[in-house]
Amino acid sequence: MSETKLRERGASPAIYLVAAILAAIAGFGTVYLSFAPSDNGRTENTGDSGSVGAAGGGTGTADEEVAKGSLAGLNKGAMAPLLARPKPLDLPDFTFADGSGAIKSLAAWRGKIVLLNIWATWCVPCRDEMPALDRLETELGGKDFEVVAVNIDKGGPDKARAFLQETGATHLALYTDPSGKRFAALKAVGMPTTLIIDRNGKEIGRLVGPADWGSPEAKRVIEAAVAALAS
Repeated sequence: MSETKLRERGASPAIYLVAAILAAIAGFGTVYLSFAPSDNGRTENTGDSGSVGAAGGGTGTADEEVAKGSLAGLNKGAMAPLLARPKPLDLPDFTFADGSGAIKSLAAWRGKIVLLNIWATWCVPCRDEMPALDRLETELGGKDFEVVAVNIDKGGPDKARAFLQETGATHLALYTDPSGKRFAALKAVGMPTTLIIDRNGKEIGRLVGPADWGSPEAKRVIEAAVAALAS
């Protein structure tokens, strides 16, 4: 019922207040739906015999399983917040600096799976997450996979280098982007933000916020991405 009709009927002020609250709630829902990713359904495998999710747990055709993406059904446990892309998403080919100041392009990692982590020294969750990223690189890093952690602090690489040493992240190479432009280019909305990128430089997964990248669930995600790389 509109506010005009309420006035015509001599409704009380309390009714006006209720109507305004309901309108605000409806408006919030519209904004959320407008900005939410179109693939926000996470294709989780519920374990039911009729569900379609992780390999071996679905009843869909092979083409349908491929369409859900290589990480479908793996966003559970420590990886529950992971948004698994049903279709690889194009990314801009951006640059950042390595520890010596040389400019590196994301294209340099074509042909391998990349876990791209955007972090800062002032980010408390980043400090908690860094040792797990280091474990992941230690255990799975190699010719098919690498953790690329890009720092966005201003003022040079020294602070970021010290941070990696303090957190024991001795197996992670130092990469920096003091301009912070890469954070915006990736449409990141929180810190840290982590992208899983396939061999063609396309995003196949995204996780906003900290995660236990040393967990068995995280390793299964990376192993699945590498397996898709080999197929």
